[in-house]
Amino acid sequence: MTPVALPLAFVLDLLIGDPDFRHHPIRYMGRAIEALEPRFRRLPVSPMVAGGFMAGLLIAWTWAVVVLLLAVAEIAHPSLATALEVVLIYFGISCGALRSAALAVLQPLRRGDLAQAREKLAMIVGRDVRNLDETGAARAAVETVAENLVDGVVAPLFFAAIGGAPLLMAYKMVNTLDSMIGYKNDQYREFGRIAAKIDDAANYLPARLSVPFIALAAHLLTRQGGEAMAIARRDGRRHASPNAGFPEAAFAGALEVRLGGPNVYHGTVVEKPWIGEEFGPVRPAHIPRAADLMVLSAALWVAALTGIAAVIPPLF
Repeated sequence: MTPVALPLAFVLDLLIGDPDFRHHPIRYMGRAIEALEPRFRRLPVSPMVAGGFMAGLLIAWTWAVVVLLLAVAEIAHPSLATALEVVLIYFGISCGALRSAALAVLQPLRRGDLAQAREKLAMIVGRDVRNLDETGAARAAVETVAENLVDGVVAPLFFAAIGGAPLLMAYKMVNTLDSMIGYKNDQYREFGRIAAKIDDAANYLPARLSVPFIALAAHLLTRQGGEAMAIARRDGRRHASPNAGFPEAAFAGALEVRLGGPNVYHGTVVEKPWIGEEFGPVRPAHIPRAADLMVLSAALWVAALTGIAAVIPPLF
């Protein structure tokens, strides 16, 4: 991977966003999971083992396919391989799309159209949105921006810096597996257990590495970098996820808002601790501030990784 691949892919993402077309690599990953799940469920082993086998096979397969594609492109022409790597990295990140999705929730909130805001929100969150008020909708949007900074930018580019597009796409398969079978319900509690654990492990370092970059971005934007670091250290573990609480707590400190708390999932109220509980509630005006914080944090992360990649080649 050439050092320019990361910034080029990031700029493409900001300019174009996540393309919605049938040949998107993530769609192929989803189709592969849907096709293989019933077959692996029929294996004469426990659901947990069957799900683990499927996850391992799909992750390894994704890495190998991308390695092969890049090797063929390199044989054709080195520039083709570079271009393909940039495009694949671009497909693997979603900073621009995340910003657009959050601002799409803001627009109807500003008009007082709570019903449309809920519709837009339902496209990007897993919680029930039917009974959310303005504050609840704004809080959900800010939390989604904070949490998906890791899944959508920090972690993919972390793995791209280590192992180029092949390792990034392997991570995206991990992420897709978790989003499709990593649920703690009767259907997937056992079958998706290993996939969920792999996702937790993959995001462990990126989630924690995101905090100083969020703090630096907060310092540059509002001089709230110290508060972002302090709340991340104090409340980063006050979350059901072992990873999501760290960027969320950093955002809470940076924006001085209260995040977390009870939410409704599939008709059931899930009690969660508050993050940044001394702060006030989230308002619609915090959504664009969260989006700006996310984009600047991502840009700083890209700059840091690009500098490192220029000195240290990818490991794989």
